[in-house]
Amino acid sequence: MSQYIFLMKPSLLVIFFFFIIIVFFELYFIQAVKTVSIDYSPSRRKFILWFTYSLAVCSIILIAVSAIYPPPEWNSALRFVAAIFLILLLCKVLGSVFLLLDDLVRLIRWIILKFSSKHATVSSEDTSDHISRLKFFSYLALTFSVIPAVSFIYGMIRGAYKYRVHNVKISFPNLPEAFHGFKIVQLSDMHCGSFMSTDPLTKAFNIVMEQKADIIFFTGDLVNNETSETQAHLATFKILKAPHGVFSTLGNHDYGDYKQWESFEKKTKNFEDIKSVHANSGWRLLMNEHVAIEKNGQKIALLGVENWGGNLRFPRYGKLENAHADTEHYPFKILLSHDPSHWDVQVSQEKVYNDIDLTLSGHTHGMQFGIEIPGLKWSPVQYIYKHWAGLYKQENQYLYVNRGLGFLGYPGRLGIWPEITVIELHKA
Repeated sequence: MSQYIFLMKPSLLVIFFFFIIIVFFELYFIQAVKTVSIDYSPSRRKFILWFTYSLAVCSIILIAVSAIYPPPEWNSALRFVAAIFLILLLCKVLGSVFLLLDDLVRLIRWIILKFSSKHATVSSEDTSDHISRLKFFSYLALTFSVIPAVSFIYGMIRGAYKYRVHNVKISFPNLPEAFHGFKIVQLSDMHCGSFMSTDPLTKAFNIVMEQKADIIFFTGDLVNNETSETQAHLATFKILKAPHGVFSTLGNHDYGDYKQWESFEKKTKNFEDIKSVHANSGWRLLMNEHVAIEKNGQKIALLGVENWGGNLRFPRYGKLENAHADTEHYPFKILLSHDPSHWDVQVSQEKVYNDIDLTLSGHTHGMQFGIEIPGLKWSPVQYIYKHWAGLYKQENQYLYVNRGLGFLGYPGRLGIWPEITVIELHKA
């Protein structure tokens, strides 16, 4: 039982601390709105201030509600609304930095004048016809609040469902001739509990089926916390079909480790249920084992392991030694392993596994935020994971990291769009 992690509900002291911080920044930001809107018409200024006050009150109410009704137990709709207000709050904090700078300058100036023998004179900034420094910083605060807020809200409304097909061709000298042109579709990190309807997954799966893949792989994190999240999507999962089958593995969220369970038995039952969802969907769940994929009399090995994390103390349930055993007679091997740090720490480092030609992972989500344009690929997640999105190679081994289909935490994506990977194997 020690291998399981039970997350505790936030204490009232923590909630009270955040409540004070939120009230402070909300009031601080309102001052900027008041300063900027002072020259507006009375009716327009009244509308802007009432709107600003309403948003502030909603933020305060949400943090109060969280003390009674813990966020992990919120439904997807409430989490979506809460995420909007959290984004607005973070953007207000960002904008308030400029107000803090102005207040800091004023404080230093007051201290200097207080202890100076010379009498202070009224500065030109207070008497000139030019914009005052306070109003200038207030404009900066609003600008650096509104632009990020609009961007991240766009990421929630549209970006979360901007499915992108990434086509990759990889050549291997040891690939059997029968598998030349073999087409794989990889999905990862569905997190179906984050979706408010079945439409997004149906749309994504229809795109998958348009690729006419020979085989489909899902590399973990079907849910956020518990199997009940899949209930609305059970029929949708059955859309996925391929001539050589659909194969899957488990991710760190599939074990129910991030939910506070009433008993160990209920947690165990949840885990058994999620394995049944894979089976009932027609997916072959690989649990530290391998299977043979055959085409025209030739075979390759497909290995699948449970979650094995090399970063941030993620659990290591995977047993690659079990999956790899008795595969020496296969000329080509593919490994499904949810966390790419498994490749960093074990797959590419231990000589016994250097015959694993291609590893497919997910897990990072690309942090659901970043920049990907020709010549530039960046996300904050790259400071945590060495391999976080796309194709990587070390000597004769390849790793592909899928950016994920769903989302978690922030209910959207900005710059790092949801991914459907199409990998075509070629004989070198």
